[in-house]
Amino acid sequence: MVSDKLNIDVSEILDARGLYCPEPVFRTKIALEKLQLGNVLKILADDPAADDDISRWVDRNGHILLQKNQKNNYFEFLVQKGK
Repeated sequence: MVSDKLNIDVSEILDARGLYCPEPVFRTKIALEKLQLGNVLKILADDPAADDDISRWVDRNGHILLQKNQKNNYFEFLVQKGK
């Protein structure tokens, strides 16, 4: 379960709104590669597939999904670089 009550310092923001599969995941990968271990990336995405795609990709690649929220018309993810 992902909490929405966390106070987390974000290192970088990726705005992937307006992009569709596979771009949000691809850009998430690139953005996380640039961060240091333990840093947090905030991802904004409005592709309906992003909910599952980003969550699964993060888990499969050893990163940590700290938070996931659905806003009015987009998703917001907080991902900590795990490896």
